[in-house]
Amino acid sequence: QVQLVESGGGWVQPGGSLKLSCEASELPFDFNALGWYRQAPGSQRELVATTTSRGTPIYANSVKGRFTISRDNAKNAVYLQMNSLKPEDTAVYYCNILVSGINYWGQGTQVTVSS
Repeated sequence: QVQLVESGGGWVQPGGSLKLSCEASELPFDFNALGWYRQAPGSQRELVATTTSRGTPIYANSVKGRFTISRDNAKNAVYLQMNSLKPEDTAVYYCNILVSGINYWGQGTQVTVSS
């Protein structure tokens, strides 16, 4: 079972930046994707950005041009650089890895964007 640990959340004013980090206990050879989801109060969990096993990034339309996902396989880590943050980006952000059809989740980190 893969364990994921996130860090880097917090409070920021609109227009500000934050960087989230996630370290996995391992990257199984058969993993399919590694990335980030978020869930706002009263809403369903949604994809923010992820990377395929080959490293191809995939972004939600709402964050394209503002967020950048990157991965360091040597550290079993994935990062999310978030710029030009908006109040609607406020949510709990979860690290996710998909392995042979099974989703594993981190504990989540809160991101709050407000003035």
